[in-house]
Amino acid sequence: QVQLVESGGGLVQAGGSLRLSCAASGRTFSRYNMGWFRQAPGKEREFVAAISMTGGRTSYADSVKGRFTISRDNAENMVVLRMNSLKSEDTAVYYCAADPRVYPVRASTDYWGQGTQVTVSS
Repeated sequence: QVQLVESGGGLVQAGGSLRLSCAASGRTFSRYNMGWFRQAPGKEREFVAAISMTGGRTSYADSVKGRFTISRDNAENMVVLRMNSLKSEDTAVYYCAADPRVYPVRASTDYWGQGTQVTVSS
C-alpha cells in the first residue's frame, strides 16, 4: 500500500508559479498511476492531471492544459505538478492520488494524500 504526502502549496499572485510535490512511501511506487486533483470551497473534487506508471502517458484537465505539467521520478518515489500562469480560479486544496490499476486516476481511488492549499490572489 502506498502512502502519499503533498507539499509545496502556498500563496501566490495571479500569473505566478508554484511547484507541488507528492512523496510516496513504499517500494512499489512505480506500480501506481499517479494523479492530482483539487477541491475548491463549495465545489466537488475535480481531476487536474495524471501520469502513468512509467511516465509515458500524461493527461490534463482542459482548464490547466498548457499551464500545468505533471512529472514523476520513480527512483525518488516522487510526483511533481508544476503550475504556471496561475489564475484565481486555481485556488483550491490540491490532492495527490494513486491507483494501481486505472489510468487516468479517478476520484474513486482509495489512495489519497492529505492535501496542500494553493491560494492565488488576483
